[in-house]
Amino acid sequence: MKSRAEIKKKRIKPYFILILVPIVGIMCISLIMIMSNTDSNRVQEAADTFIQILEEKKYDKLGEALEKESYDSIGYTLDEVKNKYNQIFNGINIHDIHASNIELKKIDNGEQELTYQLSFTTPLGRVEKINYHAKLIKTDNHYLVKWKPSLIFPQMEGKDKVAFHEWKAERGVIKDRSGNGLAANEQFKEAGIVPKDLLQGNEKAKRLKNISQQLDIPKDEIQKKLNQGWVKDDLFVPLKIIASNKAEIIPGVSYQNTNMRYYPLKEAAAHLIGYIGKVTKEDIDKNSELKEGDMIGKAGLERAFDKELRGKDGGEIVIVDENDEIKQKIQRIEKIDGKDIKLTIDSYIQREAYNHLKEKPGSTVVMNPKEGGLYAVVSSPSYDPNKMVRGISQKEYDKYAKDENKPFLSRFALAYAPGSTFKTITASIGLDANVTYPDKLRTINGLSWKKDESWGGYSVTRVSDVQNVDMRKALIYSDNIYFAQEALEMGEKTFRNGLNKFIFGEELDLPIAMNPAQISNQKKFNSDILLADTGYGQGELLISPIQQAAMYSIFQNEGKIVYPRLLDDKTVLKTKAAITPSTANEMKKFLEAVVSDPNGTAHLLYNQQHQLAAKTGTAELKMQQGEKGEENSFLLAFDTGNDQFLLLSFIEHYSKGSSATQLNKSFIDELYGYF
Repeated sequence: MKSRAEIKKKRIKPYFILILVPIVGIMCISLIMIMSNTDSNRVQEAADTFIQILEEKKYDKLGEALEKESYDSIGYTLDEVKNKYNQIFNGINIHDIHASNIELKKIDNGEQELTYQLSFTTPLGRVEKINYHAKLIKTDNHYLVKWKPSLIFPQMEGKDKVAFHEWKAERGVIKDRSGNGLAANEQFKEAGIVPKDLLQGNEKAKRLKNISQQLDIPKDEIQKKLNQGWVKDDLFVPLKIIASNKAEIIPGVSYQNTNMRYYPLKEAAAHLIGYIGKVTKEDIDKNSELKEGDMIGKAGLERAFDKELRGKDGGEIVIVDENDEIKQKIQRIEKIDGKDIKLTIDSYIQREAYNHLKEKPGSTVVMNPKEGGLYAVVSSPSYDPNKMVRGISQKEYDKYAKDENKPFLSRFALAYAPGSTFKTITASIGLDANVTYPDKLRTINGLSWKKDESWGGYSVTRVSDVQNVDMRKALIYSDNIYFAQEALEMGEKTFRNGLNKFIFGEELDLPIAMNPAQISNQKKFNSDILLADTGYGQGELLISPIQQAAMYSIFQNEGKIVYPRLLDDKTVLKTKAAITPSTANEMKKFLEAVVSDPNGTAHLLYNQQHQLAAKTGTAELKMQQGEKGEENSFLLAFDTGNDQFLLLSFIEHYSKGSSATQLNKSFIDELYGYF
């Protein structure tokens, strides 16, 4: 007979089972859920690792993400897979890789499907959202990507490769008004050495010495190029660019054809046209469209119009099979050649204007006074822009940089006190304001004058002691005292109102960087001395040669300023009324007399066959009253017969025999003959 305890125990057992079963079930479900979550995390981690490797281009870590059997079975080693990614994505410079729409889908317990889209930037531009499919295989309790070539680019298989064909845009040509090249693309020869052609021993030394002499390159510079890390025995090592007709046979030297920028006018147009050069890291940082190896404008119009001239490179990225047959295009962009730029510049006038300056520091601007077109914009001394393109040596660059006459300065865009040529504007304002009239006489005694004792030790000086001076004589003799008195009689308000009708303070619509012309440092003169000095072209006046030429166009245009142009694009002529037509015509007669009168400061230019008006000028640079300072020499000259040209030329710190008038005499005769 069972005890009560045994009977009680027996009765409890079913209840215990009923309680235990749910607990075990819950534990099993929990375990399954934990295992499932762990598995899901491993899948996600594997997907994230692979995507991160692709986005960050860390191909050396592919071994951690790829299943070995997958690439082994199709004839690849891990190193070959890594190299393939490197050669394609780094070799073509594919960057900014971004994955999106990443999804995971379970296929079975040991396999998951990964889908995603990749967007990236190539040298041809942005490629958006290419679709990819990959499988994740469970191996040793974690997941790896089952690799195949289509994970580089869809449609790739086997030993397919990716090829990049680049089509370089041809840079647009800068032309003069007749279509002659000012910046052209020409064929040159690149001289270089294939090291094995130097032979060995004494013969090698002999050849290197001969190459150094023939190409005018220091032997140690040649050796330095031959010692570069990439150089191999059978690779061409470039040394120097030379003209095609200068490519002579030199033992050990080879030649390759190369297309380069060429500047036919050389020094004569260097500051205006500028030159191109290879992009720097700073250039690329500023402009994401640029890439290493690109050539861009570095100075002058080449820089100002770089985007238009450069165009846009094109090319294609394609999948090719083992026989280099194209299977599929990944990206294709047609190249767009740069646009040609046509200028108002005349090559002949530009060259002759430069030559007549005889390398003296200065500038000459020649303008079409009726249409505003600039025939010549010259700065001297200069440099050869072709050396910049071909690769200037340090020795040549230092020679330019250390030249006290500063050949890199674009003097046509720099501001100077205009000197006595500006008296023409002071006279015009006085006539229009009815403060003066042509026959009005001023009695002036001696070579110096001051308003009163309030000027202290300061006085205005002149060159010729002419007692009774009217406006005609004042211009012929270039009388500083006369025009100082004119400005004082007008007063600041009237004089400034007249000056404000010109282009002071205006930005000219030209692709040349220059500060606006200024009347004075402050909005008011604040002294009679400054007002008087401004009247004869000194004081704080600052006007560039281009701005001066524009201002003086009033005398050939019935009192209107014709704004200067550089682009021969048939744009609407821009003008601005500055003085009255009657004053402009009156002044033109006076300036003709400056040439025709034997006492005229520009009489040297007189030629009875020509109708020429002119005004010479000097601007003295001195630290204090009474001392003799260096002088800038100016010349304004224009054709009054057919209004074919206006010339503004100046020489810095000129010496006897090299004034702007003396240097340009024969040039003006040439201009008449040319037109």
